[in-house]
Amino acid sequence: MRMRARGTGSSGVTELVLYTTAGCHLCEQAQGLLAELEPGMAVDLRLQDIAESEELVDRYGVRIPVLRRADGAELGWPFDLDQLRRFVAP
Repeated sequence: MRMRARGTGSSGVTELVLYTTAGCHLCEQAQGLLAELEPGMAVDLRLQDIAESEELVDRYGVRIPVLRRADGAELGWPFDLDQLRRFVAP
Protein backbone atom coordinates (compact mmCIF):
# COMPACT_ATOMS: atom_id res chain seq x y z
CA MET A 1 0.00 0.00 0.00
CA ARG A 2 1.36 3.37 -0.95
CA MET A 3 -0.25 6.66 0.01
CA ARG A 4 0.99 9.79 -1.66
CA ALA A 5 -0.11 13.34 -1.33
CA ARG A 6 1.39 16.71 -2.09
CA GLY A 7 3.41 18.17 0.75
CA THR A 8 6.02 20.66 1.71
CA GLY A 9 9.62 20.40 2.78
CA SER A 10 12.80 19.42 0.99
CA SER A 11 11.59 16.06 -0.25
CA GLY A 12 7.91 16.79 0.29
CA VAL A 13 7.25 13.22 1.42
CA THR A 14 7.54 11.44 4.77
CA GLU A 15 8.56 7.84 4.19
CA LEU A 16 6.95 5.41 6.63
CA VAL A 17 7.02 1.68 7.18
CA LEU A 18 4.07 0.13 8.99
CA TYR A 19 5.08 -3.14 10.63
CA THR A 20 2.04 -5.40 10.50
CA THR A 21 0.89 -8.95 9.91
CA ALA A 22 -2.15 -10.75 8.53
CA GLY A 23 -5.23 -10.71 10.74
CA CYS A 24 -4.00 -7.88 12.98
CA HIS A 25 -7.07 -5.79 13.78
CA LEU A 26 -4.97 -3.13 15.52
CA CYS A 27 -2.90 -2.82 12.32
CA GLU A 28 -6.13 -2.24 10.39
CA GLN A 29 -7.04 0.51 12.85
CA ALA A 30 -3.63 2.12 12.35
CA GLN A 31 -4.10 2.02 8.57
CA GLY A 32 -7.49 3.68 9.05
CA LEU A 33 -5.84 6.52 10.95
CA LEU A 34 -3.24 6.90 8.21
CA ALA A 35 -6.07 7.21 5.69
CA GLU A 36 -7.49 10.09 7.75
CA LEU A 37 -4.37 12.24 7.36
CA GLU A 38 -4.98 15.49 5.53
CA PRO A 39 -4.15 15.49 1.81
CA GLY A 40 -1.40 18.06 2.43
CA MET A 41 0.50 15.62 4.64
CA ALA A 42 2.68 13.79 2.16
CA VAL A 43 3.19 10.16 3.15
CA ASP A 44 4.84 7.31 1.28
CA LEU A 45 3.72 4.23 3.20
CA ARG A 46 5.11 0.73 2.87
CA LEU A 47 3.52 -2.19 4.69
CA GLN A 48 5.99 -4.70 6.09
CA ASP A 49 4.65 -8.08 7.22
CA ILE A 50 6.77 -9.11 10.19
CA ALA A 51 6.06 -12.80 9.46
CA GLU A 52 8.53 -12.56 6.57
CA SER A 53 11.50 -12.27 8.95
CA GLU A 54 12.39 -13.95 12.23
CA GLU A 55 14.27 -10.81 13.21
CA LEU A 56 11.16 -8.67 12.67
CA VAL A 57 9.02 -11.11 14.67
CA ASP A 58 11.53 -10.87 17.52
CA ARG A 59 11.62 -7.07 17.33
CA TYR A 60 7.94 -6.25 16.71
CA GLY A 61 5.96 -9.43 17.48
CA VAL A 62 4.23 -8.11 20.59
CA ARG A 63 4.36 -4.42 19.59
CA ILE A 64 2.62 -4.19 16.21
CA PRO A 65 1.42 -2.00 14.71
CA VAL A 66 4.54 0.14 14.71
CA LEU A 67 5.29 3.00 12.33
CA ARG A 68 8.92 3.74 11.50
CA ARG A 69 10.18 6.88 9.77
CA ALA A 70 13.21 6.92 7.48
CA ASP A 71 15.20 8.60 10.27
CA GLY A 72 14.62 5.55 12.51
CA ALA A 73 12.05 7.13 14.83
CA GLU A 74 9.19 4.81 15.76
CA LEU A 75 5.61 5.35 16.85
CA GLY A 76 4.12 2.33 18.58
CA TRP A 77 0.48 1.48 19.13
CA PRO A 78 -1.65 2.82 20.66
CA PHE A 79 -1.60 6.20 18.96
CA ASP A 80 -4.30 8.62 17.94
CA LEU A 81 -4.69 10.92 14.96
CA ASP A 82 -3.04 13.89 16.69
CA GLN A 83 0.00 11.81 17.67
CA LEU A 84 0.18 10.46 14.12
CA ARG A 85 0.09 13.97 12.66
CA ARG A 86 2.95 15.07 14.91
CA PHE A 87 4.94 11.97 13.98
CA VAL A 88 4.47 12.49 10.25
CA ALA A 89 5.34 16.21 10.38
CA PRO A 90 7.80 16.53 13.32
